[in-house]
Amino acid sequence: MAKLVDNGQERTPELNEAVASLLPHVNTQKDQFIPQHIANLLWAMAKLVDNGQERTPVLNEAVAALLPLMNAKKNQLNVQGIVNLLWAMSKLVDNGLLTPELKRALATLLPHVNAQKDQFIPQHIANLLWTMAKLAENTQQQTPGLNEAVAALLPLVNAQKDQFIPQHIANLLWAMAKLVDNGQELTPGLNEAMTALLSQVNVQKDQFTAQGIANLLWAMAKLVDNGQDRTPEINEAVAELLPYVNTQKYQFIPQHIASLLWAMAKLVDNGQEQTPRLKEALAALLPHVNTQKDQFIPQHIASLLWAMAKLVDNGLELTPGLNEAMTVLLPHVNVQKDQFTPQGIANLLWAMAKLVDNGQDRTPELNEAVAALLSHVNSQKDQFIPQNIANLLWAMAKLVDNGQEPTPELKEAVAALLPCVNAQKDQFNAQGIANLLWATAKLGELIELNLAISTFESLVYRISEKLQFSQEEISMSLWGVMVCCARLSLDCNANKNNVLEKHMNDLFTRLENTFLHNEEDQRTIVLAASWLGRACPVVPHYQTTISNTQADFRDHLQSSIPSLKIEEEKSLNSLPPVDLLLTDHNMVLEVQGPGHYVGGDFKTRNGSTLLKIALLQKAGFEVIEIPVNRLLSQDLMKPYIDQIKTRIGIPPQEHGSVSLKRGWTDAAYVTGEEHIAKQSNPAKRKKTGSQ
Repeated sequence: MAKLVDNGQERTPELNEAVASLLPHVNTQKDQFIPQHIANLLWAMAKLVDNGQERTPVLNEAVAALLPLMNAKKNQLNVQGIVNLLWAMSKLVDNGLLTPELKRALATLLPHVNAQKDQFIPQHIANLLWTMAKLAENTQQQTPGLNEAVAALLPLVNAQKDQFIPQHIANLLWAMAKLVDNGQELTPGLNEAMTALLSQVNVQKDQFTAQGIANLLWAMAKLVDNGQDRTPEINEAVAELLPYVNTQKYQFIPQHIASLLWAMAKLVDNGQEQTPRLKEALAALLPHVNTQKDQFIPQHIASLLWAMAKLVDNGLELTPGLNEAMTVLLPHVNVQKDQFTPQGIANLLWAMAKLVDNGQDRTPELNEAVAALLSHVNSQKDQFIPQNIANLLWAMAKLVDNGQEPTPELKEAVAALLPCVNAQKDQFNAQGIANLLWATAKLGELIELNLAISTFESLVYRISEKLQFSQEEISMSLWGVMVCCARLSLDCNANKNNVLEKHMNDLFTRLENTFLHNEEDQRTIVLAASWLGRACPVVPHYQTTISNTQADFRDHLQSSIPSLKIEEEKSLNSLPPVDLLLTDHNMVLEVQGPGHYVGGDFKTRNGSTLLKIALLQKAGFEVIEIPVNRLLSQDLMKPYIDQIKTRIGIPPQEHGSVSLKRGWTDAAYVTGEEHIAKQSNPAKRKKTGSQ
């Protein structure tokens, strides 16, 4: 019955009834089974379960009755019996049955792999390594017995390499990739077995099924992603398989499509050139995302959108085909939002942030998908691993930086994740630390000051550890620490933190000793040099633009105070140009567009804005911020011009809309909105970073 079902026979009521009637007799007649019976029965039950048979109490009892018998008769099992039993147990584990009895049975059988290794034929070797990979994946344990069994099998792969059929080759490379992905070391034995198999991929390339092609490309991508060098053999195997993606495109099921796109994105991310063959394979797959859109499970959706974002981030053009595939997937994020794992949520938000950052429009579908996912960040906050936390906060900061509105859901998600940073602070790698420092800084006043400071303090000490930071990671960390120092300096009530400046100084030293080919890195080190009072190793180059609103305001200000000396877009102390400089008064006027605020809300300043203000203030300039939406007419401008007159000692003319009792505060910087909204009150004169 198991064989019939495995070969396509429908599980009819009659068949199910027959299975149900036989299972109780396994327990009652257990003492009469010979080793071959035990192996065949466990194989049959595993096959039935793998084809949809419910794991009823009667089936579980039958399995439990057979396992001790297998232990008692272990020395009477032949080679085929060992293979069948291990395969059956791995299948049962794969379907959720992992009992203490089954663990003991596995521990009993595994040594027999080594003892009988010389008798295994190619099919046995392929099945056994697949079994080991599945066990490692489902138990998250590589026991000594499992490791010894793997080590015994790998030399046999090389010895029998010419006898493996295509299905064996695909299964073996898939198994090796799975083992490595679950902690197996890339030993010389594994490398030798892998190299032997790769040579056979080219020889048998036109005989692989659609599933074989998908498994092989997935396996090579996984191996490379886990540290395997992109050897000539791997490059050749990839190149030979890619054309078959196009020829077999109509035979790929949803899982294949997701695995293939993930594999190509991973290979490209690890240095694979975007060859014509790779682009043709991608172009062949993308239309099938649309045709099979309703069949993708949550894991597929997350993998597909992650792959598209990664490919675009590595230079793939946002073609109509890619846009269409992405557009059809996004509504399914909302539909299946309750089914995504923590990893899926993190990958999806990362993908959407990356796509937007690379020029993808924030369509209604994308906005809905983001909103749907954000609501689940809080509920799953305790299940995110460090990489997820770093990616999520980076994604939210990037989305906000590209115009995402700081909705209550986004604020709640940020607030839910930041305490997790402190709880898992010792587990973040260099990239995670850099992303977290950058994201916390970029979100500016969206994060309450004390929470931001505690987040920084929980991470910065890790910078001095022996972690290998890339140049980009050093630059991101330096910028983040600077913004944190800026927020402290702008809050008169905050305790200054000299430790942060020490870390800033250390990061500056590490960055100045590298070749700064990137404009963003150059600007970061210029800002840091200004803050620290150190010599700057680069000469910055800034592009300047003058908005019509800024020009109108300047003209009205000049006509109101003809004697006023105004310089425009001037760089002070190598810092980014200021909008307007009142030369005789050491005063800077910054006309702040929506890009200076989190989500363009004209209230919550972002990290870049706070850093520039603090640097100008540190250099001795008084900074006045005027939101651009307050300068859209002469009537709106008039109060600000009057306030500037008061500040520089010129009494303004009487004007019904402004009380002369409302003067500038004594702080070194202040927003124009505050001058309109507040009476001059020394107790409330400075806007703090925590507001």
